[in-house]
Parts: sequence; structure tokens; C-alpha cells
Amino acid sequence: MSIFLTKSPTALRRAKDVREPEIYPPQGSLPEWRKDREHVAAYDAPEDEFAVASALIKTRGDADMKQAGVAEAMGTTQAAVARLESGKTMPSTRTLERFAKATTPACG
Repeated sequence: MSIFLTKSPTALRRAKDVREPEIYPPQGSLPEWRKDREHVAAYDAPEDEFAVASALIKTRGDADMKQAGVAEAMGTTQAAVARLESGKTMPSTRTLERFAKATTPACG
């Protein structure tokens, strides 16, 4: 008999312990959820980081540069520029200045 066809008592007990996921109806959930200030604050927290990331991506696009080109002009790596544009962290003022200088054409 194959081990895959056998249903051991442990396997049966584990199968019974598995619960169906709770499903929340989409209608009416948001107004209820928005009443909790902690949830709202946690939801809105990354908004600033994403706004900065969007601005960085737009600036790089307007300068017609690739991440590698910006990285070279900043003296860093392409991976570092990708992290800046990911929106997961808030870059320092110094980093933003370096990014701006790298993506601004020299006046001349």
C-alpha cells in the first residue's frame, strides 16, 4: 500500500484542525474599518514614501535616464537607486540632493 494513500490518524487530525479562512464581505467593510484610527494611521503611513518614490521615478523619466545612469552620476549602484524608487523607505535629504543633481542637466 502506498504511503500517499494511507490516512494516518495524525493526518486526519491535522485535516480537521484546518479552518476555512474568514471571508469579509467587501460591501460595508471599509466604512467600519475606517473607524479604527490605528488601522487608518497604519494604512496611510506609507503614503509619503510612495509620493517621494513616484516623484523620483518621474524625475528620472523626465531626465530620460535609466537607473544605472542615475546611479553612476550619484556614485552609487543601480540597486541603491531601485531601493530609493521602491517607496519602502524615506530617503535622506542628502540622498535626495544627490538624486536631483544627478538628474538635472548641467547649465552651461
